[in-house]
Amino acid sequence: MAEKVQKTDAEWRQTLTPEQYHILREKGTERAFTGEYYRTKDPGTYRCAGCGAPLFRSDEKYESGTGWPSFWTPIPDSVETETDTSYGMVRTEVMCKSCGGHLGHVFPDGPAPTGLRYCINSASLKLDRER
Repeated sequence: MAEKVQKTDAEWRQTLTPEQYHILREKGTERAFTGEYYRTKDPGTYRCAGCGAPLFRSDEKYESGTGWPSFWTPIPDSVETETDTSYGMVRTEVMCKSCGGHLGHVFPDGPAPTGLRYCINSASLKLDRER
């Protein structure tokens, strides 16, 4: 496996927008239906806005009605998960495996074939559109 991307807090603040920093580094969440990619249907690869690692393919994106981009599976070996008990709930947090940036959460209410819904913040992504 490649080495993890490591930057100082100052380096992250310099390379990310304030919203990206809040989401990726402080585990924030954008408001529903406000993100750049929640309605996007363009073909391509969604990459981590922090480090550029490929995370999700547009072919695996679907409309969940939640207001955030939703995917039924990530690119293999691209994300890590851990239990998140913030806000009095138990959820599964999704993070970029390369830089540890917070992406969103995964829920067991998605479509076949996985039954999973990776609910991801638009600000944590950059779409590399196919040409």
